Amino acid sequence: MLEILKITFPFFALVLCGYLAARNRMLPLEAIGGLNTFVLYFALPCMLYRFGASTPIGQLLDAAAFAVYLPCALLMVAGTVYFSLNERIRWNDAAFGALVAAFPNTGFMGVPLLVALLGAQAAGPAILTILIDLVITSSLCIALSRLDSADEHGAREAARKALRGMATNPMPWSIALGGLSSWLGLQPIQPVMATLGLLADAASPVALFTIGAVLARSQRLAAAEEHEPLPWRDFVPVALAKLVAHPLVVLAAGSGAIALGLGLDRFALTVMVLVAALPSASNVSLLAERFGADNGRIARIILLTTAAAFLTFSGAVALLR
Repeated sequence: MLEILKITFPFFALVLCGYLAARNRMLPLEAIGGLNTFVLYFALPCMLYRFGASTPIGQLLDAAAFAVYLPCALLMVAGTVYFSLNERIRWNDAAFGALVAAFPNTGFMGVPLLVALLGAQAAGPAILTILIDLVITSSLCIALSRLDSADEHGAREAARKALRGMATNPMPWSIALGGLSSWLGLQPIQPVMATLGLLADAASPVALFTIGAVLARSQRLAAAEEHEPLPWRDFVPVALAKLVAHPLVVLAAGSGAIALGLGLDRFALTVMVLVAALPSASNVSLLAERFGADNGRIARIILLTTAAAFLTFSGAVALLR
């Protein structure tokens, strides 16, 4: 366990550094958007492209892994929405609560952390989960969030925003380009690859620092908007579902698939279970804010899962390795 903590500690320590820097105003709130832009549009796409280009195309298009991970994500969404809906939490808030329960922080944290723990071969299954969550899980939750609106215009506008968000998100495109490079056996010329390498090397530390800063900003903005304390039952069960139920569901589904002879590789299953054990994706807070959901609740879930995952994720690694 100590060897695992030696690897995981720096990752979570960088998140804490970003959180403290923004909370204590060493980092101006206005600067966080710039950091997020650098990570999302420059550094992280280069990192994902490099991993995709160096991963066999069969791992990026693993049908067995897809057939296991996607139903688990859909089950997490359905279960969280079902247990969240009440007189106070309607479809908009329940849908984004379901998104933080089903969408791990794989891009900003998971890929570099899993590669550090398990080796470069962990990138393939992890990248596949990113595509599922970005394209399918996120779109489904955005569509569910519009069920509070009775008019067709609201649903059509939500669909348009979801499609535009997918089209302008550079992560799926960088993964696709990396997969194409892997399939064709081609790569850019050396000076271009060196530039991509510099940006890719910057992705992990800057992304982790940015996660902490985004969490601090979301917490501060949510506190300024709230007029009464948020009941613990509105966010703690969702955080527990993310850190405990999600990896257990993936483990059960994957183990069942292997027993039935589906052809799922055990190493890929280990990676997917650890992906599910990651904290909630920090960018869901930005989506919740854009669609008018209760961002205070979402920020608390993300913050709680990120803090607790230092122990729960390390424990999951110890059990599965």
